[in-house]
Amino acid sequence: MVLIRAIVRPNKTTDVMKELLDAHFPGITKMSVFGRGRQMGVRIGDVVYDEIPKEMLLLVCANEDADDAIRVIMGAAKTGESGNFGDGRIFVSPVDEAYTISTGKTGL
Repeated sequence: MVLIRAIVRPNKTTDVMKELLDAHFPGITKMSVFGRGRQMGVRIGDVVYDEIPKEMLLLVCANEDADDAIRVIMGAAKTGESGNFGDGRIFVSPVDEAYTISTGKTGL
């Protein structure tokens, strides 16, 4: 199993979540976050905004399904034909175990 953390523009969250659901990835956790990427924030005149609002989507899936989930996220989160700075990042981490609290079952 892997944990996919996708940090995307807030205005793309609905699109990403819909596309993931349509691709049979229904289990998603969403949270509002703030941060900056390599561009070090946004400068408008003399003011620098270095805490840009984003949404983080968390999803756990089987190893063999990770590429499909990543492809769906990238397609739905990209702005414009070739993408733009600030479209976001995807991080993939291994998950050793998962438990369902109500049943005690392990796995997905």
